[in-house]
Amino acid sequence: MNATATATLDDRAANYLIAQLNEIDPLRCPCGFARRAFATAENSVASVHQVDIQLDARTHYHKKMTEIYVVLEGEGSIELDGNIFPVKPMTSVMIKPGCRHRAIGKLKIINVAIPAFDPKDEWFD
Repeated sequence: MNATATATLDDRAANYLIAQLNEIDPLRCPCGFARRAFATAENSVASVHQVDIQLDARTHYHKKMTEIYVVLEGEGSIELDGNIFPVKPMTSVMIKPGCRHRAIGKLKIINVAIPAFDPKDEWFD
């Protein structure tokens, strides 16, 4: 499947989308590498990303997007507005617009972006 990774009988008429995250090509992002599902021009509601956090994650923020992280693998920390919190599998974090954040350590997470991910809404100080 391609980056949209949809599987429907008729994409224009379907009330659903299906993504196989492990079949989506990873893209470099401030945290490491992300496989982004449902991040298309036609969808502004939400997107879901499987992210492999690398040790060189960069602090960034979003002006419009809320993110929900769910840690799947690894142990490390998350920096939120300068405060550092430990994370491990099944830790969930809601990151509101304007919160400067980065993950610390080697982690695998699911990231739900609301509204859907827009690369123009990634900001660095």
